[in-house]
Amino acid sequence: MNGTIVDIVRTFEGRFRVSFDVDSIDELNGMEGNLSISVKKNSGRRSLSANAYFHVLVGKIAEALRISKARAKNTLLGRYGQREINDAGQVIISVLSEIDMMEREDIHCVPVGYGTVNGKEFTHYAVVRGSHTYNTMEMSKLIDGSVDEAKELGIETLSPAEIERMKRLWSNGKQ
Repeated sequence: MNGTIVDIVRTFEGRFRVSFDVDSIDELNGMEGNLSISVKKNSGRRSLSANAYFHVLVGKIAEALRISKARAKNTLLGRYGQREINDAGQVIISVLSEIDMMEREDIHCVPVGYGTVNGKEFTHYAVVRGSHTYNTMEMSKLIDGSVDEAKELGIETLSPAEIERMKRLWSNGKQ
C-alpha cells in the first residue's frame, strides 16, 4: 500500500501519532488492535523513466515493422540487453522449435542455436534479463541501441540532448 504522511503529532504521553493519506483502504479492512507497521521511503527506481522510454520505443518499432510488441521487445533485449547469468554461466533453455519464444512476454530470450533430439527439432535460447533490472550503464546501452534502430526505421526519437540529459539524471540517481 502506498501513501503520504499528512501529519505527525506528539501525544501527551510522549508517543507519536502519524496520519497518512492512502488511495484505498481495502487492504486495511478487518484490521484492528495492535498491528505491525512498516514504513519506508518510496525511493523510486533509477531506471524507471528510461524503462518507460524503452517501452515507448518498443511500441513504435513494433508498429513500424508490423510485429508484436513482445517480438520487438525480445529482439531489442536480445541485441542490446543483458543475458541472464548464474553460477554455471549463461542461462540457456531448449524449446521445441514449433514454440515461438519470441512472442512470450513472461520470459525474454533470443535464439542462439538449433538441434535435433530423437527426431524433434529444438531451438536453444539465451535467457535475457528484464529491463527493469538494469543499472544505468546497462539501460544506457539498451536505449542507445533501441534509438538507433528506431532512427533507421524513420521513427522520431528524443533528441540526443534529451537522451544525454536522461543519462545524467540516471547517473545522479535523480530519476
